[in-house]
Amino acid sequence: MAKKRIKAFGEWVEDLLRRACGALSPDKRIIVILTLLLFFSVLSLYFTVSSIYRFGKGAGERMQIRHIERLELELRQRQEADSVKHLKDFNYDDERKTE
Repeated sequence: MAKKRIKAFGEWVEDLLRRACGALSPDKRIIVILTLLLFFSVLSLYFTVSSIYRFGKGAGERMQIRHIERLELELRQRQEADSVKHLKDFNYDDERKTE
């Protein structure tokens, strides 16, 4: 349904342009085409130059580089300094008594 409407709108625009261009003489068509080409070329150059000129300004001025700071860790006792905490200390070296 939407595809048909889009296609119909495109055909309507195409017919409108054909009627408008068909009413012009060949010399006027060339003048219109060259004028539009010049207009869009100047507009494209303006956008390109202005974006290059403004590159790094504005939001870039507010951006600041921060260096990585040293982590301040808690100083723990020597026993707790180990990252592996043994919940139960198993001693497998002892001989076991069998019943």
